Amino acid sequence: MPIYEYECTECGHIEEAVQKMSDAPLTRCKKCSGTLRKLISHSSFHLKGGGWYSDAYSSTGSSSKSSGGSSS
Repeated sequence: MPIYEYECTECGHIEEAVQKMSDAPLTRCKKCSGTLRKLISHSSFHLKGGGWYSDAYSSTGSSSKSSGGSSS
């Protein structure tokens, strides 16, 4: 489930909420009962497994291993 960030328009408090996309947005601040507005933040992701990102952009790529063994 995504994590959403909300900022209170009155006290400036920032809240995080784990919500389904279908859930209604939060409207009241837990600290001062002020109005909340949803913030837009950076999303993050982690690539796992052996894909192009690990094979093609690795500092110890397969081309450097094959050229090192044939020079002797």
